[in-house]
Amino acid sequence: MAKTIYVLNVPNLDLLGICEPEANGHATWSDVEKLCVETAQRYGLCTDCRHCSREDELIEFIHEAHAKNAVGIVVNAGSYFHTSVALHDALVAARIPAIEVHVSNVGAGDNFRHHSFTAQAAFASLCGFGIDGFRLAISGLAAKIGVQAAA
Repeated sequence: MAKTIYVLNVPNLDLLGICEPEANGHATWSDVEKLCVETAQRYGLCTDCRHCSREDELIEFIHEAHAKNAVGIVVNAGSYFHTSVALHDALVAARIPAIEVHVSNVGAGDNFRHHSFTAQAAFASLCGFGIDGFRLAISGLAAKIGVQAAA
């Protein structure tokens, strides 16, 4: 059975390519899923890509990742990154290497977005790379768990 990385995305990522394309680019959610699957396959890993619109659903996905022995979590927490202590606590409790990803550079925006609860629970954060941040995150998780890309 392949080792699985959960790729979790929250509200509004389903609008990727439509909402604020000047900040987020023109790629779609489907493009993100394809990129994640292809990147994980290079490492002999698989992805379980999820999109949800509720914080409690996102937390349930994190609990599921723990229960199913996922090897990593890539999380785009959207606006929950700077508001959700519950999301932070779920990531810490899961004890799975996690990387926070943001499509746009959240540090360049509003001051209230400069604090991240999810970053405190993750071993790394990526922002501003567009959807390529997901590729970088999966590659980083592979390195963290000691998996090499297939030749």
